[in-house]
Amino acid sequence: MMGLGSAIGAGLFLGTGVGIAKAGPAVLISYLIAGLIVISVMRMLGEMGAAVPASGSFSEYARIGIGEWAGFTMGWLYWVMLIMVLGAEITGASAIVSGWLPAVPQWAIALVFVTFFAVVNLSKVGNFGEFEFWFAAIKVAVIVGFLVLGVLVIFGVLPHTDPAGFTHFLGDGGFMPNGIGGVAAGLLVVAFAFGGIEIVTIAAAESEDPERSIATAVRSVVWRISVFYLGAVAIMVFVLPWHSADSGTGPFVAVLDQAHLPMVSGLMEVVVVIALLSAFNANVYGTSRMAYSLALRGDGPRVLTRLSRTGVPSAAVWLSVFFGFVSVLLNWLLPDQLLSILLNAVGSALLVIWVFIAVAQLRLRPRLERAGTLPVRMWGHPYLTWLTLAALGGLIALMATDADARKQLLSTLVLFAVIAFCGVVTARRRRRRSNDSQANHGQADHPLAADRSPV
Repeated sequence: MMGLGSAIGAGLFLGTGVGIAKAGPAVLISYLIAGLIVISVMRMLGEMGAAVPASGSFSEYARIGIGEWAGFTMGWLYWVMLIMVLGAEITGASAIVSGWLPAVPQWAIALVFVTFFAVVNLSKVGNFGEFEFWFAAIKVAVIVGFLVLGVLVIFGVLPHTDPAGFTHFLGDGGFMPNGIGGVAAGLLVVAFAFGGIEIVTIAAAESEDPERSIATAVRSVVWRISVFYLGAVAIMVFVLPWHSADSGTGPFVAVLDQAHLPMVSGLMEVVVVIALLSAFNANVYGTSRMAYSLALRGDGPRVLTRLSRTGVPSAAVWLSVFFGFVSVLLNWLLPDQLLSILLNAVGSALLVIWVFIAVAQLRLRPRLERAGTLPVRMWGHPYLTWLTLAALGGLIALMATDADARKQLLSTLVLFAVIAFCGVVTARRRRRRSNDSQANHGQADHPLAADRSPV
């Protein structure tokens, strides 16, 4: 449910129309390609996570499989990415609620939300899981209801509706009105819609049986999300003209308007607020656990390893909440300046993280096989992993050909270079201290001394 809740957010409820407007009905191809990439990446992550459960997830696997600098870079890149997203999510939710309560300042609503979820995340992890479960359950129920109503609209079963047929699906310029270029442009939009599913392996590491939890989650969550996304988008392209899908109300509301149901806009606004708050809740959790994991292995301030009586990394949670407030402040003071620059810098960070997950899986697989700890196995290893890497490389090349995406790519590369440089410096300092300690104790260097891997 956490995987569903993290990935089914505002990107699906509001951002789907952008992809449809770029690719037309052929956006289904874009979603299919992106979905296959994400399924492969999650299978790789599931293989490593089930064998070596760690709250640092892919950051820890990058450290073990590639090197200490890679673990440092992946961890802090992910943390920075989610911190920037936190501000956008809480600001979006408070802006909608402010429209319902015009007498209450938007900053006051944001303060209430951030404080509430700080309390949730500072209490025992079971409380966080309970909130996230119900948030996800509401979103899933809404999407299931949408799929049912959408099918009824397509076949004209509801009163005052006519069968949609293939008028919009194959008309209005055909299935692929903007050609292959439109599919490529749509792919750039939808690839990031699946972001958030990786939090499954972070959360499962704190479960009672992490090996089984990760294996179960990876096997079930991916296909469910694929069905939800592809099913919802298929209904949209059958019911709506593709060039009007990117309307101000969003494609979900536009489809439900065709069903002539009352109070649809208000209902969807409530759902979008829930989606944003759910993602904010999950991202506070994800950033705090990543910061805790990094600090635990010496890649962050030691204070972040401090635990509460209930076992929650309280200092790491407060750090995430603090920057959540900072992001809200930036979004309030500089909506079109500083925050937009920071968001551009992390816009394509997800692709970098997926690439490192694939490389780490290639490096770790032989060691995990020798250790005999592979409850989950990557399909078609190593060929499917290499194919996924090639697909990610193609996606990055596509970004380089698009003016807006190119800016995001360049900003992300700069951010990656800065964090990687810090990671290399940190790794060298740690290695120097380790060598000095060995020299003081008269220990000889060993070629595997740097490998602290549990495998």
